[in-house]
Amino acid sequence: MYPPLMASPSTFKFFFILLFFLLAHFPSSYSFLHPLVAKSTTLHQNHTAISDFRVLNRRVLFDCLDINPYLQINVNLSSDLSDDQFVEVTVSGVLHPSKDGWVAMISPSSSDVSSCPLSEAYYVQTGDLSSLPLLCHYPVKAQFVSNDPNYLSCKNQECKKYNNKGKCKVTTCNGTISFHVINIRTDIQFVFFAGGFDTPCILTRTDNLNFANPNKPLYGHLSSIDSTGTSMRLTWVSGDNKPQEVQYGGGKSETSEVTTFSQDDMCSDPVLPSPAKDFGWHDPGYIHTAVMTGLEPSSSLSYRYGSDSVGWSDQIQFQTPPAGGSDELKFLVYGDMGKAPLDPSTEHYIQPGSLSVVKAMVGEVGNGNVDSIFHIGDISYATGFLVEWDYFLQLISPLASRVSYMTAIGNHERDYVGTGSVYITPDSGGECGVPYETYFPMPTPAKDKPWYSIEQGSIHFTIMSTEHDWSENSEQYGWMESDMASVDRSRTPWLIFMGHRPMYTSTDGLFSVDNNFVKDVEPLLQENKVDLVLFGHVHNYERTCSIYKSQCLAMPTKDANGIDTYDHNNYTAPVQAVVGMAGFTLDKFPNNAPSWSLSRISEFGYLRAHATQEEMRLEFVDAGTGEVQDTFRTTKTPNR
Repeated sequence: MYPPLMASPSTFKFFFILLFFLLAHFPSSYSFLHPLVAKSTTLHQNHTAISDFRVLNRRVLFDCLDINPYLQINVNLSSDLSDDQFVEVTVSGVLHPSKDGWVAMISPSSSDVSSCPLSEAYYVQTGDLSSLPLLCHYPVKAQFVSNDPNYLSCKNQECKKYNNKGKCKVTTCNGTISFHVINIRTDIQFVFFAGGFDTPCILTRTDNLNFANPNKPLYGHLSSIDSTGTSMRLTWVSGDNKPQEVQYGGGKSETSEVTTFSQDDMCSDPVLPSPAKDFGWHDPGYIHTAVMTGLEPSSSLSYRYGSDSVGWSDQIQFQTPPAGGSDELKFLVYGDMGKAPLDPSTEHYIQPGSLSVVKAMVGEVGNGNVDSIFHIGDISYATGFLVEWDYFLQLISPLASRVSYMTAIGNHERDYVGTGSVYITPDSGGECGVPYETYFPMPTPAKDKPWYSIEQGSIHFTIMSTEHDWSENSEQYGWMESDMASVDRSRTPWLIFMGHRPMYTSTDGLFSVDNNFVKDVEPLLQENKVDLVLFGHVHNYERTCSIYKSQCLAMPTKDANGIDTYDHNNYTAPVQAVVGMAGFTLDKFPNNAPSWSLSRISEFGYLRAHATQEEMRLEFVDAGTGEVQDTFRTTKTPNR
């Protein structure tokens, strides 16, 4: 009997090179290609060009020829790792300091940092056909040792060998760099590489480092479950799979429900496995949720969460939102935030404005100016590198642990081929909404139906998924139609519609606007007299006139203070705004904008809103300066 035929890695590579040759030279032949290859090549080529570190898994792992007997890497720790700290990593015994030396943080320490040559075909969806790949597991973060300004000049010297006259015969150099480490439950290890990110090889590594309490309850965040303001859901993360508690309101408590997700829950493809399924996976631990009930709307009280066996969070003061139908609501809204490192590290995906935006909003929440927050898509940008969800949750904790944090799903949470998303791109890295829905349970109809509505104060919010079918006769379309038609405008005079991908933007970009989406959904907004439409996806701020079918049906007038004012007593069409400027690298505007575009700002920030029964006042706040750079009002006489 003949042995079964097996394709070698070189055969796979030849096959996919042939596919890409056909893709490049015969665009009309897309139909016979695998969808991931046909639909996502250009997008991934653009994305993976962001940094050398981002394509680390697509580099050859060379053998280090260094036979230096003095080389060491150590961490200055007297105990196990805490939940949030900076650790000093020192590389010592270096004979010839090089700008190409770098240190990676690996977690778990058992992760394979050797080469995975048989995984070459996994990376073809990125458009990179070099010899592949480097690491079987992706580093959490990395830094060049030259971040220590004394390293290359060898100012920190140590004599390793003396001659018989007592004079130093061998002098080595040291470098120390600082890493921000948070509790990600699994142990970590620091690995010293030579050769930069292009031609790396492993020199040495630290011992395993453990967290003092890997089961610690962390990263609690709140969300509303209905429009009454009397119940709040708390979600947190722990390494412990046993139910825990939230204790609140002077003696009340609720037991948590516990869930998680596994590598098997991630979406992938038989031909082209995803990062979430493969080298980007990190164990999420266990996600706990509990609903605090019997609360009063627009009130302040405190809670803590955890258990006696694994520990408790700090006591946290929080604010319940106003009930739907009441007079006043103060909220913040933005999209596309993500996270950025607090140290000089490079990571898989960095959203540089996120730190300044969070810092500015923490001040708003601390001053009592915020009842709730809406984050409308592109939440963490983990995109299949699961450990980045922990860093995002840690970043937003000062906000989301204190007020209701409501979300909408975006392309970087949901999209993946063959999973029912509208757009056949690999933008979620194989997450296909599973981590998002687990970390951020919203009051949605069912799993993988991430649309919902909620009322707070004088506003009815209709929140859709631009990534799920919104076409006429779809389930979501029917829901949007029914939801907006059922709004009692005498209780909630304002109707705000939110989603991720915009209907109007003057910024040119790949997939910025889907004309079919506009054609199908915009008439619903007009029919139901939606007051304000908010989207993200494009990374800047832009506000329109009262617009329908690309035409200004009305222009705002200036009030006594020179502020643009839309009179919705004489309703003509919705005002639309893009608010995707909360973190991701900003998009520039063209020199010539369409006439419907009234305000365009390419700065990091957020939209601050204050609504009563008679007025909505909205302000774009520049996070870097705290200045209000755009203000507009919408007014109407209450219909009661």
